[in-house]
Order: sequence, then structure tokens, then C-alpha cells
Amino acid sequence: MNLGVEIAGVSLKNPVTTGSGTFGSGEEYSEFVDLSSLGAVTTKGVANVPWEGNPTPRVAETYGGMLNAVGLQNPGVDVMIKRDLPFLKKAGAAVIVNVCGRTVEDYIEVVERLSDQPVDLLEINVSCPNVKEGGIAFGQDPKALYEITKAVKEKADQPIIMKLSPNVTDIKEMAKAAEAAGSDALSLINTLTGMKIDIEKRDFLLANKTGGLSGPAIKPVAVRMVYEVCSTVKIPVIGMGGILNAEDALEFIMAGATAVAVGTANFTDPCAAVKVIDGIKSYMERHNIEDIRELIGCVK
Repeated sequence: MNLGVEIAGVSLKNPVTTGSGTFGSGEEYSEFVDLSSLGAVTTKGVANVPWEGNPTPRVAETYGGMLNAVGLQNPGVDVMIKRDLPFLKKAGAAVIVNVCGRTVEDYIEVVERLSDQPVDLLEINVSCPNVKEGGIAFGQDPKALYEITKAVKEKADQPIIMKLSPNVTDIKEMAKAAEAAGSDALSLINTLTGMKIDIEKRDFLLANKTGGLSGPAIKPVAVRMVYEVCSTVKIPVIGMGGILNAEDALEFIMAGATAVAVGTANFTDPCAAVKVIDGIKSYMERHNIEDIRELIGCVK
């Protein structure tokens, strides 16, 4: 039975990775999960310099999910190179590094620092606010998305995956912009912008007022967007958004995703990604499917 897939020339032993920001940099989960058993480990977002993140409270529970406004707190790329990447290499994991920034120059600095590091793929988080353009996220404007994709692609030594924001009118337009600018693959969806109000305090529950909604509640939206994007572009797609189990993952794969990422589920079950892999194997055995590629995009 073959579970192996390929993203932009990089072979993964199975189609399951972790959602950025839900798995630390891998080491935090290593006592629960054999990291080498995953298709890849996707790290938390890393910037050119340390980011403190947003004020607290910055997480809140919701029906069928959670809101977070962590603000991409991270220790910066130098710490990742010194501490996290050697650990992941020793653990035998394929590595996808998620990159964030406030300006195009920030992204490029990180990408260049990682050029000679043991990193297989770069996932570019374009849901960050573009401080030079009044704070609108890079991924919410097709022109800005095209420009940042082109700029990063020119400097990156590894293949790049542009991570698309769902907070747009037409996800297909964004996907086409990233593909036209040279992105090697796409990942989607990032979180949906949401809000929660504490009616007893008559105040916002998150200090940031808004946060990103993730978890099972967003899965139907995510599957629809992945299907639309896979029907529009020719580059591979990593699907994510509310995956709890193998059944959820298989929906994304059948919609056209070459691989999937397990995110918020890691907070309730640190072994969630491994269980998804095992569940996909069981499904394939049950249905006499020899190769995972038979299932990719089988729903037209």
C-alpha cells in the first residue's frame, strides 16, 4: 500500500502534516508522537526577529472550535536555526517551516537565513498584516499576494507553499495570483476571522477583539474552498481546517488535496495526526485501494 505523495518535488511518506501554530516546533510533541512517522512537521510561524505576540487573553473556546489571537509569538529565526531545526533533523522528520513577516523584506530575510538549513519546504503565512499598506493582510489582496509570492520565490532555495487566507471574496482569484507568481504549492485554509463577547463583563473576550476561528466548525467551508482551488490551479494543495479524524482528512483528499494538515485537534489529542494516518490506512485496506493517489481529487 502506498501512502506517499509529492509536493513540489519533495517526497512525503504519507499525506499528513501538522497545522502551523498547533504543534510548536515539533519537540514539544515528541514524547507523544514519533515525528518521523508523520508526512512532515510544519513548524509554528517564524519571523526575522522575536515577536512577543498579542496581549492576553488571546484564546477562547467556541462551539465546535476555538478563537485565537496569539499574534504569531515566536523566538525568531536565529533560535529556530540553533535549537529547533537540529532537533527535527535528528528526529528524522521532513520539515516545513512556516514564515511570517510584517513587510516583504521581513519574509525575504527569513527565507534567505533558511536557504542552507535542513528545511524541505517553506510555507509562507500571508495572513500577516502588511504594515506598509495600512495593515491589510498580504493574502487579502491579489496584487499584494502576487508581489510577495514573486519576491519570496526569487530568493527561496526551497520550494514555497503560499498559505491562503479564507477571509476573501473569491479564494480562486487568490490561488490563481499565487500560482501565476510562481508558488510551488498552496495550503488552505488559514483561520476565519471571528469574535466572542463576554456578556457579563460586557466586553470582548479576546484582548485583540477579533481572533482566528479554527476547529471542526470551519471544516465545511475549508473543504469547499479546497475543492474550488484544486479545480482552478495545477499546483499541489495541502488542505486543512477542522480535521479531527481520517474521515475529515479523506474529504479534503477527495476534494483534490494532495496532503492535509491536522491543526486544532492536536490541542485535544496530541496523537491526532498519527491517528489520522492510521485511519487513512484502514480506509484504504477496507476499500482495496493500493495507492493514495487513487483518492486525490476523485470527487469531481
